[in-house]
Amino acid sequence: MDHLPKQAKVVIIGGGVIGCSVAYHLSKLGWQDIVLLERKQLTSGTTWHAAGLIGQLRATLNMTKLAMYSTELYNNLESETGIATGYKRNGSLSLALTEERFEELLRGASMARNFGLETEILSNHEIKKRYPLLFVDDAVGGIFLPSDGQADPSNIALALAKGARLNGVSFFENTKVTDIDIENGRVAGVETPQGKIKSEYVVNCAGMWGREVGKMAGVDIPLHANEHFYAVTEPIRGLQSDLPVLRIPDECTYYKEDAGKLLIGAFEPIAKPWGHNGIPDEFCFDQLPDDFEHFEPILTKAVKRLPILETSGIQLFFNGPESFTPDNRYLLGEAANLKNFFLACGFNSIGIQSAGGAGKALSEWMEAGEPPFDLWDVDIRRMHPFQNNKAYLFERAKETLGLLYADHFPFRQYASARGIRRSAIHQNLLERGACFGEVAGWERANWFLPAELVSEGNTPEYKYSWGRQNWFDFAAQEHLAVRQKAGFFDMSSFAKFRLEGKDAQAVLQRIMANDVDVEPGRVIYGQWLNNSGGIEADLTVTRLTETVFLIVTSAASATRDLIWLKKNIPEGAHCIATDITGSEAVFSIMGPTARDIMQKISTADFSNTEFPFGTAREIEVGMALARAHRISYVGELGWELYIPTEMAAYIFEKIIGLDASVRPKLCGMHVLDSCRLEKAFRHFGHDITDEDHVLEAGLGFAVKIDKAQSKFGEFLGRSAVLRKKEQGLTQKLVQFVLNDPKPLVYHNEPLYRDGKRVGRITSGNYGHFLKGSVALGYIPIEPGETDGELLSSRYEVEIAGEKYAAQASLKPAYDPSGKNMRQ
Repeated sequence: MDHLPKQAKVVIIGGGVIGCSVAYHLSKLGWQDIVLLERKQLTSGTTWHAAGLIGQLRATLNMTKLAMYSTELYNNLESETGIATGYKRNGSLSLALTEERFEELLRGASMARNFGLETEILSNHEIKKRYPLLFVDDAVGGIFLPSDGQADPSNIALALAKGARLNGVSFFENTKVTDIDIENGRVAGVETPQGKIKSEYVVNCAGMWGREVGKMAGVDIPLHANEHFYAVTEPIRGLQSDLPVLRIPDECTYYKEDAGKLLIGAFEPIAKPWGHNGIPDEFCFDQLPDDFEHFEPILTKAVKRLPILETSGIQLFFNGPESFTPDNRYLLGEAANLKNFFLACGFNSIGIQSAGGAGKALSEWMEAGEPPFDLWDVDIRRMHPFQNNKAYLFERAKETLGLLYADHFPFRQYASARGIRRSAIHQNLLERGACFGEVAGWERANWFLPAELVSEGNTPEYKYSWGRQNWFDFAAQEHLAVRQKAGFFDMSSFAKFRLEGKDAQAVLQRIMANDVDVEPGRVIYGQWLNNSGGIEADLTVTRLTETVFLIVTSAASATRDLIWLKKNIPEGAHCIATDITGSEAVFSIMGPTARDIMQKISTADFSNTEFPFGTAREIEVGMALARAHRISYVGELGWELYIPTEMAAYIFEKIIGLDASVRPKLCGMHVLDSCRLEKAFRHFGHDITDEDHVLEAGLGFAVKIDKAQSKFGEFLGRSAVLRKKEQGLTQKLVQFVLNDPKPLVYHNEPLYRDGKRVGRITSGNYGHFLKGSVALGYIPIEPGETDGELLSSRYEVEIAGEKYAAQASLKPAYDPSGKNMRQ
């Protein structure tokens, strides 16, 4: 097609490997009238200068599956299209120079095998055999993934483009999108200097231009370009062509054999953001100025690691831009505030290995109108509006590139772009020894340095490790205080939405699986389900009045859940949803003595008769007002206090000013998590996701099949719940407690049943009351299998290659009857 069409079903913006992959996969699904627009030439942005490393092991199962799909796709593209992709499976080798890094690799190897990837753990001698050029005397060990490989990035993109053309996709180069048209909250087309195209869908695959393309549509797409450096040697006589891709993360480097030469790339700890004031309009197959001073420390280590480099000349120093997101995970899905505007961008230097899987997943998402499986890792809805701030992106980008090869320790916190969202008592907690972590921009106390150490001038800070970190014993004290007396948690970061109007109840009855037709002052826990019975949200709803409801969810899920709520308010319904997160602080007082504390700070009656579990009341605290919700995420008697933000400091002073014999202990988020795991409470995003059926997650008690039907129809997911009841469960979420008190469980560790690998840990932490690691994980079950048969098996958890016996339970190991919360 020579002329730009005036109408299309889909317009894809961006002709890099991602845009070509989306075009290819949409056409494979049978979509017609697809147009791809490229501002200059195909691959001319980032794709052409990518290193082309094809690794498969990612942090989660689904991300690994997508990368594995990419390798299979690239393996067959040449035979399909006739374009050579340069793809070869020469494997990848990762070298550890420290014991901590080696444990990370060992844990990764366990994950890889559980995800279906062949993995070999290598000694230094075996490493040397795989990579003879390598100096390994100071190494600890390594792992080898034989099915990894490398490819020619540009040719992969061009092969995908040809495959798409063969299926009818039209490509237009030198066609820049200058604006995006919107009608009635949905995308309506694009504008270019060559004319307008009306379309039902627009897909933003614009790479480092993605943020600016998003602005045309009023959509936040937080990403920022960084300079990325590599060097290519002159030809090296006798260089093996089958050398594996080599990664030495402790030296921030990777190596790739490239046509008889070596390519040496780096992810240095402090990166150089680029394009902050805009990318030049003429940018096309460009490279950035050399900065040898910046790259020299990397090259110095490389020469020691591969002595052959001492006598090898450097043919090319290269510096090119690549886009990074605030959390090093790419951005995929439908925009929060614009229907049919989809995006796939911000690939953090893993665009080539991700492109195949990401293009397939996004195409299936567009086809079905919902994600094909759990894509929360990369879902654009995890992002928050403030993260599109340019100053924030600039500061965070300096860190994110280097984190690709940093030690991926558990509980690791970002060091940059911090302090943006703070609770009203942030300074009070800081002065009392809080060590803060960050979630969704919120500074939250993760643990506290004991008062005596604070008074001696010590500063709370993380010392990371795969073992018991420096705060472990402090968290144990907090945990036991919650179990034996009481703890105080600042939960102000909770996302809070107010749904009000005469149809508010009817709308929530349709969205929520539990029954919200309750008296004002009742708190309801439950889930929002999708059409497959998967869990879209896990939250509480409090009925404040006949027409007003308060929805409380996690900080991380704020954008996602508000979008789901607004999306499912039927047209014509008389209600409105408002985000009121910042208007109320939340303090949790949890533990056996919580009632005594509440009675000390308020004249209200907190007896079980007058204030039973699952209720909310307005109370007076000194001269201030608050609303107390009796509910618990730690499995103890307790209340959450919802306080006007301006009164929060006053009420905190009332609580902290209590006599030491009564005062609750300040506690952090790590202990909230360890307590909830002892109680087997689920965590959204880990134990429960949109692909986990609510019944298999053990949450059927919160699903009211026979509740009165809303005037807007039966609740979402009801049919899927009935089908599952009829067909039977195929898996169950089980709690595990390790017999050995020493090993630590985090997530994704393989699970064994009677010696056979059957699943993985979804979340884990150390249970200080139970004196061992506690975890949750799904176990497949056979039709008709009883709970007794399930629990009679022998279970083990694999940690860094070693198996540890674990006790399995379908009831919480701590307080299985739940009486503590309700006493």
